[in-house]
Amino acid sequence: MIELERPFRLADEKDAHSLADLVNFAGEGLPLHIWTGLARDDEDPWEIGRARQAEKARDGQIVVMDNGDGAVAGLTGYSIRSEPEPIGEDFPPLFRPLQELENNALESWYVNVLACYPTHRGQGIGSQLLELAERIGASEGLRRMSVIVASNNTGARRLYERHGYRQAATLPCVKATWETDTEAWVLLIKSL
Repeated sequence: MIELERPFRLADEKDAHSLADLVNFAGEGLPLHIWTGLARDDEDPWEIGRARQAEKARDGQIVVMDNGDGAVAGLTGYSIRSEPEPIGEDFPPLFRPLQELENNALESWYVNVLACYPTHRGQGIGSQLLELAERIGASEGLRRMSVIVASNNTGARRLYERHGYRQAATLPCVKATWETDTEAWVLLIKSL
């Protein structure tokens, strides 16, 4: 991990509430759908999401922007190495197109979550986080970046395209029981 300067810092467990919100924003509601499926009858799906984000924060996997009042934006990503992930018959259909697109982005730093609270949008935070992601990718010796966006998320797509990302592939969204307006997933790639 690169050295972070204020207002950026590594997330900690206290950020779990904000992190769950941010992950759900970035995932177009898919995370909440997943957490709902994991919840037992008496469990709050959001608590499942918060617990999962707290665990990732403990592992030092999430960067947040914090101006002193708590996390208002977050970045999660990882290196996709040179071998594609196997997609067997038992691979969940909902995730199949996402994994197939990731398999088209080998040897890249994958922006898994880049999100900001709606009240903080339009202030350049997304661009700052994206530049930070690119520094992380470069520090890991990778020569390209990747991200998957929902076809109907025009704001996110504009942000990435302004930063030099270009469409590399698209696949239809498998909705199953997930109620969404998303029709397709779009893989965007940028050379560093």
